[in-house]
Amino acid sequence: MIRLLALRELRSLFAMPSTWLVLAVLQFIFAWFFLARLEAFLAIQPQLAQLANPPGVTMTVAAPLFNTVALLLMMLVPMFTMRLIAEERRNHTLALLLSAPLSGSQIVLGKFFGLMIFLAVLISGVPLMLYTLTLGTELDHGLLLSNLLGLLLLTASYVAVGLYISALTTQPVIAAIGALAVLVGLWLADLGATAEGSPWHFVSPLSHFQNFNIGLLDSGDAAFFVLFSVFFLLLAMRRIHNNRIYW
Repeated sequence: MIRLLALRELRSLFAMPSTWLVLAVLQFIFAWFFLARLEAFLAIQPQLAQLANPPGVTMTVAAPLFNTVALLLMMLVPMFTMRLIAEERRNHTLALLLSAPLSGSQIVLGKFFGLMIFLAVLISGVPLMLYTLTLGTELDHGLLLSNLLGLLLLTASYVAVGLYISALTTQPVIAAIGALAVLVGLWLADLGATAEGSPWHFVSPLSHFQNFNIGLLDSGDAAFFVLFSVFFLLLAMRRIHNNRIYW
């Protein structure tokens, strides 16, 4: 049933013309940042050639590009998660899901995986652009895979937060603003925390992405993303369960 709900979510996403517009615009933005970073790398290449151990094109172009995409997704994901449950409730179609032989966990996970598959397709354009560089140079495949894994885990945490906020309201716009406020708030709190051991560094998803961004695969960061996502998914499941009881 989770697979069927995920496919239903994918079909509804691709059936909307606005989805294709967003895909086109984002690929253009990704390409623009990619070409800008590449141009900057080519401009400083003569200076880098004089260094004993110069950073490669992967560290100079790919890592900053993935960092930029992570910030863009923080702004973008709430636009997609806002309609997951809030729109169902506003359109009175949530009652159909709740009356179906589906558990709250199946509803939440179906919508979660459906959107994650869509976002994975969206993100796939980034490594495809970067691998065009193999025509003229060598890439650090380990660093690329580390960034891609970190970006997918980061996206999952964004989707989990947005899904829970969407389960709290009947207005998609309020759900989008709420999810964006939580994500941006955690990011700004992390930036504003000056102490090295500040708890804000620990609870900010973007802070944990930075290790992936430099090629450091830390099991603690991976565990944080998993636990962070599971926590908000469980909250969303609890909310759906309460809706079924009081419907």
